[in-house]
Amino acid sequence: MLPRVWTAARLVCCIAMPAVSGEAQPPCFKDFMGLNAHFAFKPALYRPTCRLVRNYHNLDWDVAAIGNAPTFPVCVNRVDWKHVYGAWRKEGFEIDLCAQFGRFGHGNPDFRRLWEGQEAWSRTYGREMARYFGPSGAERLVTSIEIDNEPGRKFDDALYRRIFRAMAEGIREGDPQVKIVTCTARARAADDYSKSLDETFGAPDLLPLYDVINAHVYAMLPKAPGRSPWDRSHPEDPAIDYVRLVDEIVAWRDAKAPGKQVWITEFGWDACTDEAFKNRTGWFLKLNWTDVTDLQQAQYLVRSFFVFAAHKVDRAYIYYFDDNDEPAFHAASGLTRKFKPKPSYWAVRHLHQALGEYRLARVVRQEVGSLYVYEFQHGNEPGLSVWAAWSPTGSGREAEVTLEGLPGTPAKVERMPTQEGDPPAVEWKPAGPRSIKLTVNESPSYLFFSKRP
Repeated sequence: MLPRVWTAARLVCCIAMPAVSGEAQPPCFKDFMGLNAHFAFKPALYRPTCRLVRNYHNLDWDVAAIGNAPTFPVCVNRVDWKHVYGAWRKEGFEIDLCAQFGRFGHGNPDFRRLWEGQEAWSRTYGREMARYFGPSGAERLVTSIEIDNEPGRKFDDALYRRIFRAMAEGIREGDPQVKIVTCTARARAADDYSKSLDETFGAPDLLPLYDVINAHVYAMLPKAPGRSPWDRSHPEDPAIDYVRLVDEIVAWRDAKAPGKQVWITEFGWDACTDEAFKNRTGWFLKLNWTDVTDLQQAQYLVRSFFVFAAHKVDRAYIYYFDDNDEPAFHAASGLTRKFKPKPSYWAVRHLHQALGEYRLARVVRQEVGSLYVYEFQHGNEPGLSVWAAWSPTGSGREAEVTLEGLPGTPAKVERMPTQEGDPPAVEWKPAGPRSIKLTVNESPSYLFFSKRP
């Protein structure tokens, strides 16, 4: 239930506004939607949901010890990255490689000694990785490389900056076409998962060494008695930091690193079955960890893509591709459950197929706790447009609304699907010139408009 004190904010947000104030156009959704994956990824299964994929690629799989010569594409355990990434590329995926420090990271109590004096090796590793995997090489397997995942404040910052600088310089030497992506960061003081943009990436001489600012955002609820530290809300909830963190990063970028992209490389919600939930154990039982329903997971993922697009994000990657139906934090976040599609799979697939060629044009209405309406335009045929309308809540709310100022008569209106087959049609009726009435709920409704005569 949303507090009444937000009424004033609701009224302010009613004003239609341009979605993006910068010069660059927002990306089309086919170039915006991504998915986190791992070695067991099945590219043919997930290709209908997106074309961008991010892989957790551990340094300790490539070399047995820091200082050893990398032997790309073959790992120390004999895995051949050419085979792994080649299969993903064959299905049409563009790959972001997250070069995780793995057992060389802060989880190793001896990590400082492991990395001390290894700047030359870091440069070599970055150069050889970019040379082999990058888009200018013969294999053309990846287009971007992240330098670690979530080192946060647990990894000595001065040491990380030296590693980052050396590895980034090596990547630039190996293939200047590779986009260099920071580890996850935020425009606040560092925490256990994110570096501080000011402290780690704000130095003028470091700015040329990266192209993308990377963030992980989860819709965490504030601490409260009886609430677990892992519980999440809906994406538009003004009581949480979900969108605020994004806005702060974008503002930092605009002020201190203009021209760089902002990627959300992790966001998502856990949704396990009722049977699995009954089997919570350990701290997840003691602290009363809760998930969201399968339907809510689908709704919140789709709506997050919309919201991120309106807040000047350049890419967003869902966490995660698959889960084993485990009742624990980050263990039930898949689009599939044991490789069987969940409702979120069908919802995200529909979004990708329906709006893949469209980009955000403007925010039509944005009323906290009541109604969000966004307009999208086709990237190549501006006369084609789609409106998405939904209730920005998490309580099962639905309401009849009047949409005004439409670009024409809708050719069709359909609701976000949660199963295979045609999306459910939404009934509507005229309500005046360029206006209609329809019922919205927390699953977005899509209104498709053809070219004007």
